[in-house]
Amino acid sequence: MSSTPSALIADAATAPPEVEPEPAHTPHGRDGTLGAGRLPFAFARDNGVALDGARLILSPEATQMGLREARRRGGPELEINEEDAEAFEATLARLYQDGAEAESTDALSFDVAADTRPDTERDLLDEAEDAPVIQLVNQLLRRAVLAGASDLHVEPYEGGLRARMRVDGFLQTVLDRADVPTKRIVSRLKVMAALDIAETRLPQDGRIPLRLGGRLIDTRVSSLPGNYGERVVLRILDRSTGLVPLDALGLSEAQVALLERLSALPNGVILATGPTGSGKTTTLYSLLKLANREERNIVTVEDPVEYDLPGISQSQINADIGMTFAAGLRATLRQDPDVILVGEIRDGETASVATQAALTGHLVFSSLHANGSVGAVVRLRDLGIDNFMVAATLRGVIAQRLLRRLCAECRRPHPVTPGEAQIFDRHGLAMPLTIHEAGGCAECGGTGYRGRVGIFEMLEVTDRLRTAIDEGRSESELRRQGLEPRETLAGQALARVAAGETGLTEAMRVVGDLA
Repeated sequence: MSSTPSALIADAATAPPEVEPEPAHTPHGRDGTLGAGRLPFAFARDNGVALDGARLILSPEATQMGLREARRRGGPELEINEEDAEAFEATLARLYQDGAEAESTDALSFDVAADTRPDTERDLLDEAEDAPVIQLVNQLLRRAVLAGASDLHVEPYEGGLRARMRVDGFLQTVLDRADVPTKRIVSRLKVMAALDIAETRLPQDGRIPLRLGGRLIDTRVSSLPGNYGERVVLRILDRSTGLVPLDALGLSEAQVALLERLSALPNGVILATGPTGSGKTTTLYSLLKLANREERNIVTVEDPVEYDLPGISQSQINADIGMTFAAGLRATLRQDPDVILVGEIRDGETASVATQAALTGHLVFSSLHANGSVGAVVRLRDLGIDNFMVAATLRGVIAQRLLRRLCAECRRPHPVTPGEAQIFDRHGLAMPLTIHEAGGCAECGGTGYRGRVGIFEMLEVTDRLRTAIDEGRSESELRRQGLEPRETLAGQALARVAAGETGLTEAMRVVGDLA
């Protein structure tokens, strides 16, 4: 663009009338009329202009055509606001995503063949007049992203097709119909993920890059053959959310101080454990941010690279060509690293290379599947790592879970029963006078919960614990030596119950061993 937004405003005010532009994408309401008071999303994005009530918002790339069309629709008395590119993208997302739901899926007919052209980072807010199958797929993706879902399941079954999204750890049905063309919908998702649509007998994996306004959304796609067709599951990664500060994860001041101390160590292995979807990667990235200093060389080996970290070299594994975690870790050791992040320790080879790297003066972060912090020691033993090697290299373990938060609008207090009081006493916690349980209201969609909060069990390997590991002590003995009852996942969960942040039922569902 040759002129600044301010210069464009002056030019538009003196320019002669011109033929009314025909935007490529015209927004229609449910009754088919033009959406009043708002420019088409694609036109607003491409021309750098947006109407927000009586305000005209301009990006640095605003065009004369966009400005004149906005003036034609909004009138000459609009208040002019100029924004930088990042702020303008955020404005577009705010203005358009709330109204992003086009026609109801019930109103779609499926007699038009789906467009099978591959998409490259398509924007889900773009309201093109696509084939009904494409509309339905875009609506499902858009709804999942706007709801903050972590996964979207598309499942053919005998009675038709069901789509469910996982929000706050629970699956919610968003579509269940018998009249949809199941194969065409699955094929559309496979085309978007660059998978082989002709191969329906083998599992496949791919990814779909998308945008929602200014938000970059990455999805990992997995297809699996079944009795009634291929089942597709999409893991949704919102790259625009960025890294979460440690205090926003739900950590106490003492736990933050421990993480800061661990991340400053010159060598050793620090592990994050927990089930899939418990936030291990977020915690490891936050640790990397703590460890990221100018004088340190940090290298990661991930599957996939979930967030872009400035100043850090990140590598994606590819098992099909031999780029496994173990191979990637060996390669990073030749890159003169100070800190290494290994996405996951899955096998004995990766565990062996990681502990060897720690012995040779590197600080290694990784995740491991184990039930608790002490369970990580037993898991490393199972992978073939000798006790003396675990004792020499392991510096700390973080076990974590995610609890659903009670909705502040509808949570209900009730007095603590004698049985509940015994649970608090067993874990060394003061008994609260009341605890809360889930209600259900319009604000939380009737679930009684809104959002989630993390609980963390942190094990620091002290000299005493290192001796016990070297001697091959059992998991129960290591737990007694390394953790106080209130420091365990159960104790942390009960502390959240006492604070009124979650319910006892939710704590028992997630942790399980409270009684």
